[in-house]
Amino acid sequence: MKMEEDPTQRLGGQDPPPLDESWWEAVMEEAEQQQVVSIPHGEPNFEPRSFQQGDPQDWAWARNLYEADDVITLPVVGYNRGGVLVEARSLRGFVPVSHLLAVEPTAEEAERDEQMESLVEQELRLKVIEFDPDRGRLVFSERAAQAGPGRRMELLSILKPGDRVQGNVTNITRFGVFIDLGGIEGLIHVSELSWGRVRHPADVVHCGENLEVEVLSVDQDHDRIALSLKELLPDPWRQVEERYSVGEIVTGRITNVVKFGAFVGIENGLEGLIHVSELCDGNFLHPRNVVREGDQVRVRIINIDAGERRLGLSLRSVPQSESESDEMTASGEPSEVYPAG
Repeated sequence: MKMEEDPTQRLGGQDPPPLDESWWEAVMEEAEQQQVVSIPHGEPNFEPRSFQQGDPQDWAWARNLYEADDVITLPVVGYNRGGVLVEARSLRGFVPVSHLLAVEPTAEEAERDEQMESLVEQELRLKVIEFDPDRGRLVFSERAAQAGPGRRMELLSILKPGDRVQGNVTNITRFGVFIDLGGIEGLIHVSELSWGRVRHPADVVHCGENLEVEVLSVDQDHDRIALSLKELLPDPWRQVEERYSVGEIVTGRITNVVKFGAFVGIENGLEGLIHVSELCDGNFLHPRNVVREGDQVRVRIINIDAGERRLGLSLRSVPQSESESDEMTASGEPSEVYPAG
């Protein structure tokens, strides 16, 4: 059984997960997993194939196209919810929706299907962006072909970590965001979109948006570029000890409730933890019996550790309204700031 994280290990601040091979593969495959055929054109028994053998000479031809970053013109022979299929000699290639110039990825499904249907029997100028004969995968891009031959290799050779580049959002997945850099796509992992908690990347960016991003890493062997949006945004943990003090009462919103306490968003990207022992007096079965996600609360800061990105908070004996504050003041109880220590 998966255990919830111990609050003594981390209060606030989230370390991004490593961009391992499984994440990259999952992102690349997400569009192709939509394997429902909308209208099989000219092939009554047509079904999209996740694996194909094909002629070895045609795989060699496809490899040459990929390595040379050349542009090829191919006919569209069908489509599914994820994109269109093209005839590439004895092979079938796939062009994801986000890589088609005439299709709007954010359009309603019926409109998107109509746009893709109009491409059937037309020819598209394409580049190979993924080549994997062992898995029978051959992926093309019409968008990448706009940059002309050799641009992918040029970008991979000149980009380096720390560079700032402009790009357009071409696709949004639950894992992150694809950014067209003008010849190759980079990926912003969901953890690199904001200093704050992101439920889904679509809450932060939208398709077609132009962004300035920072290059985190370049993998020339796998043609992969990792990008970050949050690195260009102010880090809320910098100078946090100058902006807040122990004993101060602040207002925030409950962002997550777990068995050991509740997280509170104080400002965008600055999140603290109310440990279960600091929620209230008395016995209760679970923190959800005291607070719920979305609740606005007033909390007292009891610990600040900027280096570890930890902010300890308390809800106990903190007035949640002006009337409650007046009552506590009248009774002689401190209602606003406790002395540090």
